Amino acid sequence: MFYDRKDAALQLAKALEKYKDQQAVVLGIPRGGAVTGYYVALHLNAVFSLLVSRKLGHPNNPEYAVGAIAEDGTIHLNDTVVREVSQEEIDTAVAQQKKEIERRINVLRQGQPLPEIKNRIVLIVDDGIATGATIFAAIKMCKKKEAAKIIVAAPVSGNAILRQLRKEADEVVILETPAFYHAVSQAYESFGQVTDDEALGLLEKWQKQQNNPRSESHVPNRK
Repeated sequence: MFYDRKDAALQLAKALEKYKDQQAVVLGIPRGGAVTGYYVALHLNAVFSLLVSRKLGHPNNPEYAVGAIAEDGTIHLNDTVVREVSQEEIDTAVAQQKKEIERRINVLRQGQPLPEIKNRIVLIVDDGIATGATIFAAIKMCKKKEAAKIIVAAPVSGNAILRQLRKEADEVVILETPAFYHAVSQAYESFGQVTDDEALGLLEKWQKQQNNPRSESHVPNRK
């Protein structure tokens, strides 16, 4: 469906053009969402930053999400899964992820706070949505911060998650919803891991572009 994250991000950016020049805030979910968020923000002439939201793994299978926690401490729990784990196990997972959230804020944003989102259009962006846990936590956080409108945008997700997201966000923009969807990576030909340095580099690149608009005033051609 997509060559790589940049290819997908440029296609997603075009699908979101109605938010161009609306002083919107694009919040990428790192690390993969840093790539998506960068190109979307660039195309929309929007503010760009990285919102750290971390999955809370099942004690017997860390890859299986029982929920997620956003950087302000907002927690989303999967109602069907949370019955399988104790409160103590959830508390342990929360404590672990709070440490990782603090690390990522210090590394990826150099300890800087998120931009002000109260009464602003906010686009929560990722490179794809699997369980949706980190996105749901991010939505709750943005609601707490009184965003005027919350849009969730990603190149790919499953249909079931899409329906759930539409109940929580003001708008959801997904480019592809495969009939047989198991992982975000299946939508990409090239899907290497995004490193901390790459995510930080994109945020720094966007900041430099704001200081020197002539350096990169439009979205480059695909690939």
